[in-house]
Amino acid sequence: MCTTRISTESNLGPFLRLCRQGAGATIRSAMLLLIAALLAASPLPVSAATSDPVLEWIGVMNDTVLTAGTAPNVTSRVVALVSASVFDAVNGIDPRFRPIHVRPNAPHNASQRAAAIQAAYAILFNLYPSGALTARRDASLAALASTEKAESIAAGVAWGQTVADAIWALRLTDGFAPPPPPFLGAPNVGVWRPTPQGLPDQLPGNPGATPQIATMTPWVLTRPSQFRLPPPLALDSPEYAADLNELKSMGVYSGSGRSDDQSELALFWALNTPLAWNRIAAQLSAKRGLTLTENAHLFALLNLTLSDSLIACWDSKYRYVFWRPITAIRAGLTPSDAEWVPWLDFFKSGTPAHPEYPSAHSSMSGAAAFILAAAFGENIDFSLTSEVRPGTTRSFHNFSDATAEIADARVFGGIHFRTSCVRANALGRAVADYVSRHAMRARGDERDDDRD
Repeated sequence: MCTTRISTESNLGPFLRLCRQGAGATIRSAMLLLIAALLAASPLPVSAATSDPVLEWIGVMNDTVLTAGTAPNVTSRVVALVSASVFDAVNGIDPRFRPIHVRPNAPHNASQRAAAIQAAYAILFNLYPSGALTARRDASLAALASTEKAESIAAGVAWGQTVADAIWALRLTDGFAPPPPPFLGAPNVGVWRPTPQGLPDQLPGNPGATPQIATMTPWVLTRPSQFRLPPPLALDSPEYAADLNELKSMGVYSGSGRSDDQSELALFWALNTPLAWNRIAAQLSAKRGLTLTENAHLFALLNLTLSDSLIACWDSKYRYVFWRPITAIRAGLTPSDAEWVPWLDFFKSGTPAHPEYPSAHSSMSGAAAFILAAAFGENIDFSLTSEVRPGTTRSFHNFSDATAEIADARVFGGIHFRTSCVRANALGRAVADYVSRHAMRARGDERDDDRD
């Protein structure tokens, strides 16, 4: 009897319909018919797909999310869903690590590459259903035909779908949906409230973004508050005064003390943070020549860490509900400046619509840098192109330089206080250290699983 749940019929098309007709030989025939149809109908040549579907589908994920315009906070959940499914699908065929959720139980002849393709595709299709995505999946599977048997590919597809269904079902109850009522903060001193959108119109601000992430179920952490930060700086402290003064002069739209490069880096880093670190990881993986299994493990570790670091960040954001610089300067305790505009009002979205403390960008970047430094070493060359500054690439010799520049970018952009970025980076690193010690450990690793 076929028990695999398919969330969308178009995901497996003829396989699903035939599978429902019976069991045993019928299932096997259905799989083979599916693969044969894909091989015959593929619009792309075999060389269109890379030899490593994990890297290929990290690229597909990047393009799909950017095309959809998904916000970075929501993207952190997307990348974790995709990479968790790919990891459990690949690892379930040749188990080398403890699974995230799905116990290894794949057919002995299943193709790891086909499983990775289907697992990634199934999650992305649930989130971003499109014919183009299905065509890309079909081409990726067809590209396997020169090196793998149709039976193996079919078994891998079925297993990848089974794993994706299980991961999807697991996270349907993670607390992301349904969304709560609009969060508006309060018009009190030190408290966040909606901030104006960017230039030229500075339209009224939006409610706080995705407050439900603050109480979402983490992937690996025991609870969102596990690494909750101390409160933000007291408004009458000299440290807060120093942060505010730096921001007034360096984060203002015009007449600032920024160099041209400092202005540019602030714009450059106003990108989708989880996707940026996935692109960096893919670049380093290709340079190092990681295997399929190594890539499945690396990206699952990276993306579960990104998701949990964002949850931990949101826990502190919506616990302290600290005001943004534009509010502090326009209506603060010091001599106010009602005309002050942050540099990131260069973009129409303006200041991000959620509380200031701590910085989400620095939280996720600190977490990602920790994971990638552990995998590739701290001192390694890499570069990044920003989707919000097309044609602009920045290069780095180590991860510390990148995370320091990101902190500068948020201050120079006029949207974060320096302390928020420093503490956020430490928060992300703490989350990454915990995740790396507790998730997807190698089989045979008998360390005590201390969960707190």
